[in-house]
Amino acid sequence: MFVVGVTKQTGHIKVKNQGWVKTQDGIQHLLKSGVMAVEIDPDKTLGSPQEESTQANEQITSAPTPEPISPPKEVSRKAHDPWHKSTSIENELDKANELYQQAKALQKKTFSALKQGKLLDLSPFQDTASSLIDSVFRNQDALACIAQIKEKDAYLLEHSINVAILVSILAKHLSLDRHIIEQITIGALLHDIGMVQVPDEILQKPSALSPEEYEQVKQHARYSYSIVSDAKLGDIATEIAGFHHERLDGSGYPFAKSADELSQYVRMVTIVDSYDAITSERVFKNGKTPVAAFKILREHVPHHYDESLLNAFIHCIGVFPVGTLVKLKSQRVGIISQSNPDTPLQPVVKVFYHAKNMHYTEVRDIDLSSKRVEDEIEAAIKPEEFSLNLMKFFKHSMLP
Repeated sequence: MFVVGVTKQTGHIKVKNQGWVKTQDGIQHLLKSGVMAVEIDPDKTLGSPQEESTQANEQITSAPTPEPISPPKEVSRKAHDPWHKSTSIENELDKANELYQQAKALQKKTFSALKQGKLLDLSPFQDTASSLIDSVFRNQDALACIAQIKEKDAYLLEHSINVAILVSILAKHLSLDRHIIEQITIGALLHDIGMVQVPDEILQKPSALSPEEYEQVKQHARYSYSIVSDAKLGDIATEIAGFHHERLDGSGYPFAKSADELSQYVRMVTIVDSYDAITSERVFKNGKTPVAAFKILREHVPHHYDESLLNAFIHCIGVFPVGTLVKLKSQRVGIISQSNPDTPLQPVVKVFYHAKNMHYTEVRDIDLSSKRVEDEIEAAIKPEEFSLNLMKFFKHSMLP
């Protein structure tokens, strides 16, 4: 990334000048100089002609020896870039929606069977996880968009699927092996399966839970651990099912585990699970925007969440994730329809409403990174601010 300046530093060695930091050695060099935090320019990315011509003269220096930062080299995006897309979002969206609906049907069938005390076969979740991962690798924007469009009354069914989608995107960006990503995704799909043991009147209660009721809810992770363990779906999936409410400082539940007992995979799911819960509408609360959710998560670093994994998660889904409703400076309102890893704050927005005039407009895509576009995102907003039916718009205007 391109460092604009140092915002937090210890010691007496001063770091000056702007410049690129593109290797782990560069990061370690700054750390040794006492640099704790920097400000970066997300609009500057490697590979543009302007940067190639100026970058050789820019470096971050610190006494006693400066570290020059080499110009970017051409790399194969397909081979090395987790953002690579083998198909367009238009081609993938219909398949992704079908996979999402199949996953919901499987969740519903499994919950029903559990409530009836029937013997469970959880092996279909392996195939579902694999199919979701395939879609994410073809074009992560499709399932990410569907996961963002939430139905208030379907939280229990949709939440685990959303977590599975988002954590598989994170795992892909962390370059984890395919079999590990499948284990993580299976665990995410089943992490709340123990909720079937919690009475419906508690799950659907529109007001605050009593201490006794909350204790019942907290036990769902223990039930999930037992169910997934008995199904022999692997240690990673089992730990995710049981430990997704544990926290690094030991304040989580139900096992009160702490940092050294929580794997990287569990830490990933705790972040994504909290994010989706915060951004979801529930009978007892309104969902928050992604930006607000990221702020809340950051407030609980490092006591609850792993900072490096949280940063990686924000980076891979974007400050304005696909599916987010936004208002532009021009007062046009639309949905983020495609991510833009080169300039994350300039995605493609599918606009359909005008906030000032309060009427629907012609649906069209606006690529904010285009030199012909002089517009930008003003804020992420909630549909109810303008009485918009986001689900209806999504079905009629985004699905093929």
